[in-house]
Amino acid sequence: MMDFSRYLKDYPDAEGRFGNYGGAYLPPELVPAFQDIAKAYWTVSQSSQFISELRRIQKEFQGRPTPVYHCERLSKKLGLGQIYLKREDLNHTGAHKLNHCIGEGLLAKFLGKKRVIAETGAGQHGVAMATAAAFFGLECTIYMGEVDIEKQAPNVARMKVLGAEVVPVTAGLKTLKEAVDAAFEDYLQNYRDTIYCIGSAVGPHPFPMIVRDFQRVVGVEAREQFLEMTGTLPDVVVACVGGGSNSIGMFEAFLGDPVEIVGVEPLGRGEQMGDHAASMRYGSEGVMHGFNSIMLKDPKGDPAPVYSIASGLDYPSVGPEHAFLRDIGRVQYDTVSDEEAVDAFFKLSRYEGIIPALESAHAVAYAMRRVKDMDHGSILVNLSGRGDKDLDYVIEHYGFGERYRDFPVRK
Repeated sequence: MMDFSRYLKDYPDAEGRFGNYGGAYLPPELVPAFQDIAKAYWTVSQSSQFISELRRIQKEFQGRPTPVYHCERLSKKLGLGQIYLKREDLNHTGAHKLNHCIGEGLLAKFLGKKRVIAETGAGQHGVAMATAAAFFGLECTIYMGEVDIEKQAPNVARMKVLGAEVVPVTAGLKTLKEAVDAAFEDYLQNYRDTIYCIGSAVGPHPFPMIVRDFQRVVGVEAREQFLEMTGTLPDVVVACVGGGSNSIGMFEAFLGDPVEIVGVEPLGRGEQMGDHAASMRYGSEGVMHGFNSIMLKDPKGDPAPVYSIASGLDYPSVGPEHAFLRDIGRVQYDTVSDEEAVDAFFKLSRYEGIIPALESAHAVAYAMRRVKDMDHGSILVNLSGRGDKDLDYVIEHYGFGERYRDFPVRK
């Protein structure tokens, strides 16, 4: 196994690469802007004043640290293994996204920018960015696909109440990939007074590094809390993967430990192109949105159409660090279908009183699958967001979960 004691210093390298992946594939006019962001980040990330202010905001405004919770009833129903949750749904705004949005907001102030732009799929990044913009007194524009706007009405309303302009994207499949396209177009025209605060561990360098670093708080807290609760480390650490921000933040703290780490992608409706967004399983190396990683491609080599019941997971690529961690064999990647995710959504709600985001329900579903075959041990899941935003959609398509009212205890 790789020696991970220097991992954060060695990756990414000076060109923003994790092995073969990452980099910055940019129009010439944007190169100086991204270099300025990288230089500013390297400066502020070493500043005790910046770090102290970030920690103060995390504690007083975000409500960090979020707790680790033992799903005792759900675990008992499934078998002998134990499921634990890192409760990022209790972070202010209801998801992990505010972790990097606050950091990016501080960075924007340091750079003297007056405006932030972002894309969003499930709406959680959009809400978090609008919240950070309100906190720091910045103008805010959020790009969101029309399909996702219809699915995520509560989050759209929250963004508007917070003062953000929400711009519907009508191109292509009208989902997350097209929202990123539109945000990049805006940034190309307005980079002098604007910073693009990308919503996941994707995009040109230095964004995968910046998002990773601001999200590390999740895994650092979880590892410390789990050791305090149980006296040992979990056997398996699990998180859902779309672009990969919540998962990379969770995984980093455990890379050097004797712990299995699993990222869970959306299998959606099945294995055919356009029915899933499982980049790691069905994709190949390619460049999109300014970075090189594993991506789903159509027959022409362009980004393939993707789908997931979870709007925050329907992205045709994955963060470059995830691709690297898979290649070196440190993190495994598996898939969960829509049906499994909805099953987990209702069962976590019924047995623990916790309504998860559909994105997070993919990770819970994987843990439920694994724990049934465990004679002992534990699984720690990053519950990356709460499910308020998904209730209208789930009720419309699945009712109130009558078919999930109970399930058998392991014999």
